[in-house]
Amino acid sequence: MVGLVVLVGVVAEGAAWWWVASRGASVWTFMTPVLVGLGVVSLLSGTPALAEDVAPVVASGVGLASGLVLYAATRAFVAVVAPRWPTFREQSIAMYGREGSLSLGVLLLLSVALTVPGEELFWRGLVLPELERAVGAAGLAALLSWTVFVVANLPSRNLAIVAGAVVGGAAWVGLASWSGGVVASLLCHAAWTGLMLALPPVHRSPEEGSP
Repeated sequence: MVGLVVLVGVVAEGAAWWWVASRGASVWTFMTPVLVGLGVVSLLSGTPALAEDVAPVVASGVGLASGLVLYAATRAFVAVVAPRWPTFREQSIAMYGREGSLSLGVLLLLSVALTVPGEELFWRGLVLPELERAVGAAGLAALLSWTVFVVANLPSRNLAIVAGAVVGGAAWVGLASWSGGVVASLLCHAAWTGLMLALPPVHRSPEEGSP
């Protein structure tokens, strides 16, 4: 039964990203209920562990520190790549540049308080442990979980989203595997997302104006 829930959830996230990319739906107003729904389903399937292999306070500290490091690495990467890759730059601005009508406070509420917990509860709280039980090898389960996570984000057709899934996804599944729970990956993901929205790594110059 849990395996079916995982399969439906993976398809649902991929289909939601496809709808956003194909129909021009708002990422925040459309993806938020989908990811929150996945988080709720994950909780109904069983209470995820916070950190079984290390002390929760240690997992929390490492998670927050990892979020800061991931954000700094993202800024460095964008600074090098964005000027040389206009498509990546435009899609990064579209995702994190806050050009829409939603305020920063609302975006932080939708992301840090809702979508990030929902996504982490599903992918690192349900999918990863389920794969570990299925394949019997933590390393292989982590690799499979990361791969499927990336695939589920490909329909977004947004280079910034896919890059985040590849690099961030690796960090989050690594933290979850190391700590034996979701608290480290959730706090890392929340810190990174909050900083990406509050302090975007790339902006549209005043001369460019709005697209």
